[in-house]
Amino acid sequence: MVALVVVLALVGLLILYVILYYNKLIRLRNQVDNAWHQIDVQLKRRYDLIPNLVETVKGYAAHEKEVLERVVQARAMGMGARTVSEQAQAENAISQALKTLFAVAENYPDLKANQNFLMLQEELAGTESKIAYARQFYNDMVMAYDTARQRFPGNVIAAMFSSVFTPREYFEIELAAEREAPKVSFS
Repeated sequence: MVALVVVLALVGLLILYVILYYNKLIRLRNQVDNAWHQIDVQLKRRYDLIPNLVETVKGYAAHEKEVLERVVQARAMGMGARTVSEQAQAENAISQALKTLFAVAENYPDLKANQNFLMLQEELAGTESKIAYARQFYNDMVMAYDTARQRFPGNVIAAMFSSVFTPREYFEIELAAEREAPKVSFS
């Protein structure tokens, strides 16, 4: 009789542990999803700023049509991205296109002095910082989720519910130039 009670207690504790760990994995998965949605919020803000910036530059740099078209195409690519890797590729394209756009703006003193352009440039810089933070937070959440999924006993529970606890992708930089430290020269 005592042995039966002990076995039932152990089985009950095991079931309780599985339930608690399952709920932990659910919480972590939801945090990953929330972190991704925070990136979406910042990217939407960036996408909203880009057309205003392009229009402002267009008035000053009409013959820089190719640069402006690249920015617009990169924005469209970003808005159409469906997966983390597609979004990462699109964001790399947008970053490159915006760098080119700001380099072009350097050739137009009147544009650099335009209050609207300066305001948009400042807003975009702030948004870029928020995107960088959101990417880092998302990747931290993916790491916590994957670690919980891959460690014992999480790997057993995740395998039992494999359709619920699928692996997540990191939001990674693909351009080698963005991985390198910037070169500063005072000559």
